Amino acid sequence: MTAGRMADQVPTILQIVPQLDTGGAELSTIEIVDALVRAGTRALVATEGGRMAERITSLGGEIITLPLESKNPLTILANGRRLARIVRERSVSLLHARSRAPAWSALMAARQTKVSFVTTYHGAYGERGRLKRLYNSVMARGDIVIANSRYTSDLIRARYGTLAGTPRIIPRGVDIARFSPDAIDAARRARLRAAWGIGPDQRVILHAARLTTWKGQQSVIDAMARLNAEGHLGDAVLILAGDAQGRDDYANGLRRRAAEQGIADYVRLVGHVEDIAAAFAVAHVTVVASIEPEAFGRAAAEALAVGCPTITTNIGAPPEIVLAPPDVPRDEATGWHVPPNEAPALAAAIAEALAMPDAQRQAMSARAIASIAARFTVAAMQRQTLEAYDSLLGTHLAKRFR
Repeated sequence: MTAGRMADQVPTILQIVPQLDTGGAELSTIEIVDALVRAGTRALVATEGGRMAERITSLGGEIITLPLESKNPLTILANGRRLARIVRERSVSLLHARSRAPAWSALMAARQTKVSFVTTYHGAYGERGRLKRLYNSVMARGDIVIANSRYTSDLIRARYGTLAGTPRIIPRGVDIARFSPDAIDAARRARLRAAWGIGPDQRVILHAARLTTWKGQQSVIDAMARLNAEGHLGDAVLILAGDAQGRDDYANGLRRRAAEQGIADYVRLVGHVEDIAAAFAVAHVTVVASIEPEAFGRAAAEALAVGCPTITTNIGAPPEIVLAPPDVPRDEATGWHVPPNEAPALAAAIAEALAMPDAQRQAMSARAIASIAARFTVAAMQRQTLEAYDSLLGTHLAKRFR
């Protein structure tokens, strides 16, 4: 079909993601379903399902259930055949893969059916040996490769050179309406404080991430212990908000670490927090303590959107989101950068955040909100993704998007 004829058609876009439980790739899938439906086109999602699957159908999208979580080569081959059949039966115009194993299946289907193939490189995937490098390389084989940050784009080009061409940088976005501090009423904040067992004026240091070693929870506990020993902690409490996802030994190890350092009363593991916007609104400061590079850094962007000053380690993409010296003057900062896995530096940044006068903190909060609204919105991410589809299909989805 020519580009001119396609522009007059209603294309069908099929996104491929292993599961729809939690995470940036999953949320992006939902946000693009929303954009596609609002642009008047058909939005399909192939997935194993998950707790966020209902959001796809409620937006007007359609779920196609396939065993896409499996890394078994035979299953990947079988999924390729299944996807090719779906492409033909449902007149799919474009496949958009968001994870490695199902991306191989999608690539096979795209090549068999001659439809467009897009990938989004969501993670800073580890590479150990030739086989892992080959496995990861599928994410650089799209007709368009989308990078979710400048850091990710540089990583793709360093690893794969011309294989990926020039990646399109389309940062993750924040739902500004959902994360506006004005939209988070006192009752929601009070419910969270009550659930966490903290007083109405008690300050919260928030770390919002799944419980896994590379997210840096151990370093934050060590920084809390240092603050307590130096007399800078006061009544502040550390909230570790995130699923253990079966890593119960790690979660119990964090509790022991806090107890051994005499700060068990100052550390709460609260599990998954559904109302994460209210959590950031309650927090006095948010910490993103990852000891390995983040490909984007959704927690940092959402915290700043609420107006919560944020400390992040100085690796990966979060420093693109959180503005801090020496990259910007102090009066333009929205937070702090610290080296990874260095509790003394993290403790110093937390101490500065806790000691900040109200007027100074309010000014930083206002800068944070304005920075995210100008640079990282869901609407911008949706429109730029539709523009990528349009460039392959000759359609006008981005113009029709409202």
